[in-house]
Amino acid sequence: MEKEIKVWFDKEADYLEVIFEKKAGFFKETENDAVMEKIDDEGNILGFSILKVSEIKNIPLSVSLKTSVA
Repeated sequence: MEKEIKVWFDKEADYLEVIFEKKAGFFKETENDAVMEKIDDEGNILGFSILKVSEIKNIPLSVSLKTSVA
């Protein structure tokens, strides 16, 4: 089964968004100020976004995105 992943980058806003599943959800903070994760009401990860992408070039970026377990 194929699954489409959407990647969107806005150079002017310096913003990257990756969506694994197009579904209603909301963005919430992660342990990294530049990264937000998009989750649904059940806590499943739908995607993530990164702010100020161009500033990351010399700084390693590591974030764990976790799905809620029912």
